[in-house]
Amino acid sequence: MDKYRVTLTAEERGELEHLVSVGKGAARRLTHARILLLADTDAGGGHTDDEIVAALGVGLCTVGRVRRCLVTAGLPAALDPRPQPPRPGQVKIKGDIEQRLIELACSDPPEGRCHWTLQLLADELVVLGLVEAVSTETVRQALKKTTSSRGSSKRGASRPRPTPSTSGAWRT
Repeated sequence: MDKYRVTLTAEERGELEHLVSVGKGAARRLTHARILLLADTDAGGGHTDDEIVAALGVGLCTVGRVRRCLVTAGLPAALDPRPQPPRPGQVKIKGDIEQRLIELACSDPPEGRCHWTLQLLADELVVLGLVEAVSTETVRQALKKTTSSRGSSKRGASRPRPTPSTSGAWRT
């Protein structure tokens, strides 16, 4: 037994059939409309989830999710994608905070440590009150932007090596 049984009204079925027959629209929206048409129990018994998966080439979870969304939230919610949650600001560490981070990374590490770790730097930024919360990945990206390297006065992780001459000339 299906937990969410799809029963479309004549108006909803007509709207979905028109949407599929026109064929213009987002592929996801058209696929969800086809799933609902095949899952409709009033139009001829409805198909099982496995038959819908085989017919449309979608995942079993997708079929179950579309069924559930129709029953719980209605037809518009089942057809249209949910809006994405708002993304946080792209760069959390910039300007004065970035400068302070670089100063911290170049300073002596805390007592009992031989060097700064990304987690120690992130925790120190929070303790100093420069940021509310920050991940180690954000700290890593901020430090990667700079051209400083702890191991050398030159930039980059590996130093360029002189290429041997292929001219066959004598070395002097």
